[in-house]
Amino acid sequence: MSDWFRESLYDHWSQSFLISRELYRSQGGMQDIALFETPGFGRVLTLDGIIQVTTGDEFIYHEMLAHVPIYAHGAVRSVCVVGGGDGGMLREVLKHRSVEHAVLVEIDAAVVEFCRSHMPTVSAGAFDDPRCEIVIADGLKFMAETDRKFDLIVIDSTDPIGPGGVLFTEAFYKDCARRLTAEGIVVNQNGVPFLQGEEITDTWRRRRPHFADVGFYVAAVPTYVGGFMALGWASHSTRPRTEGLDQIHARFVAAPVATRYYTPDLHRAAFALPRYIQELIPG
Repeated sequence: MSDWFRESLYDHWSQSFLISRELYRSQGGMQDIALFETPGFGRVLTLDGIIQVTTGDEFIYHEMLAHVPIYAHGAVRSVCVVGGGDGGMLREVLKHRSVEHAVLVEIDAAVVEFCRSHMPTVSAGAFDDPRCEIVIADGLKFMAETDRKFDLIVIDSTDPIGPGGVLFTEAFYKDCARRLTAEGIVVNQNGVPFLQGEEITDTWRRRRPHFADVGFYVAAVPTYVGGFMALGWASHSTRPRTEGLDQIHARFVAAPVATRYYTPDLHRAAFALPRYIQELIPG
């Protein structure tokens, strides 16, 4: 009988992965870490029994959280990634030569070192880029105490349960708002609305008092089961989210990056929300 990994994020639905080979397991430190290979998704990293990243489909999530705000903004130079210890978000952000400095704030140093060693294709050298700074700290505390300003803040966190919950609070969003430049943007993973609809509603309500523009866009990531994954958006300016396709396309042509999912057309289309997601947004 083959070994299977079962992820039971929901009490009424689970997904399973056939394990070709278990590569690592550790139940010490801040989080339980496991890494295994699968026939269909490549290497799979789990924290506390929940899928975090697979080498098979991680490019979708990372590209959409990085390139959509960067091309929408048009002049991102400073970036802060909260979470993202696998390095995939840094990899995509640093593809843009306009980015002068990127700070990775990760609470668990073991995750960074583990991913450097066991999943090097995800970061693809981003940790060693001279523009990268790694800060091992609680993202909530960092954002409350830093005096830096960022053009883009990417919250690459786990779901709002356990340690990741503090990164979905109004207090954290308020601190993010203070750390943004005039046309700065905050993006984050916001769950799968078909199964986690309250995350959309709660995020909108908690962000609305602190930003001029609050919205969502979507991506289809196979690992995150349940339909579209929602990506949260907030900015002090209404301009970036409403940039037209011609402008986005022109920026992409002028400063192209290699992608497997993102395109300028998809960029614009991602903000067209299905009705069931629209109905989760108050008002």
